[in-house]
Amino acid sequence: MTDDAVIASLAKAVEAQPDDVPLRLHLAQLLVNAGRTDEAVTQIAAALQREPDNASARRLMTSALTPADPLAAYEEELSDIVPPRFTVPADERPEPVAGEDDRIFDVERPKVKLADVGGMVDVKKRLDLAFLAPLRNPELRGLYGKSLRGGLLLYGPPGCGKTFLARAVAGELEAKFLSVSLADVLDMWVGGTERNLHELFLTARRNAPCVVFLDEVDALALKRSKTTSTGMRTAINQLLAELDGMEGDNDGIFVLAATNAPWDVDPALQRPGRLDRTMLVLPPDAPARASILQYHLRERPIARIDLDALVAATEHWSGADLEHLCESAAEYAMHDSITSGTVRMMEQKDFTKALGELRPSTGPWLETARNVAMFANGDGQYDDLAAYLRRRKLL
Repeated sequence: MTDDAVIASLAKAVEAQPDDVPLRLHLAQLLVNAGRTDEAVTQIAAALQREPDNASARRLMTSALTPADPLAAYEEELSDIVPPRFTVPADERPEPVAGEDDRIFDVERPKVKLADVGGMVDVKKRLDLAFLAPLRNPELRGLYGKSLRGGLLLYGPPGCGKTFLARAVAGELEAKFLSVSLADVLDMWVGGTERNLHELFLTARRNAPCVVFLDEVDALALKRSKTTSTGMRTAINQLLAELDGMEGDNDGIFVLAATNAPWDVDPALQRPGRLDRTMLVLPPDAPARASILQYHLRERPIARIDLDALVAATEHWSGADLEHLCESAAEYAMHDSITSGTVRMMEQKDFTKALGELRPSTGPWLETARNVAMFANGDGQYDDLAAYLRRRKLL
């Protein structure tokens, strides 16, 4: 007798004896085995109506409602040959962490120093005035009543070293470093983003002196007049409260924030005691470009490179652009070596080819900045930007 015939016979028997729960469950099991899940669920539900506490009926209902894994049987059969899916061997599982080490933010100790940062003389002076000198001179700091709290907003074209500068500040102080972006704190659940921001500053306070770096801060603290999201508004409010130290003492915490679009940052973020200083990080000047090019060529085979000509040809180029220039020149030299079968040095002609194809990435930013300096600088906030654009005859 076929399975269908057995099921049909049992169905008639159940119809004749509807209160026979074991018989109904036996029919349901055969229906599950045959893949007729909907019919099985109907039979199990009828059994549970008569015996709500029947453990066998509950287990069978769970089994019927759980999607079958077509690979499970093969896994069991081949378990001696093929390891199970989605498992980690016991000797490869990470050790559990607890206490203050069990946190969502990584605390670093950068090795780079300000001496490793090419150019940026004005920015380094501002950092020394606001944070570095007071930290190195605790007695004078006490005499003048200078606190170690504060913040600095770095803005400028992308690729000009804002993130690298923040790491260098922490390295210079031998302080801890926390780098945070929107993705690190944004949470889909209500209140989650605020909790993450609070945890960020708790971690910084535990590790003071500490440099907290808020990357692309305009994404985290967009002008509240520009956002219709209640969640983002409350996140900005939480960030402001943390910067004010309402949730704890911020002494020894220096906040560095970076943005390409300071005109999109909520103005409340730049009030005294928060990110109360703003510094323009410009494309590297001639000495800085020479330093950056030398750095990226230091381990490459070069010969007859006219560094002065490269510096003159790369005005308005960012540090990232200069790195790309060196990479492209290396590609030309390597391709020539592969084609000819003879390895040669990188030469000026490789850079000339690269310069003919590449363009500085700062162009779109400078165009936007020009409009801001011309039409949105009523309070003088962007005077340094306007002065730079005038020197470069862009304004």
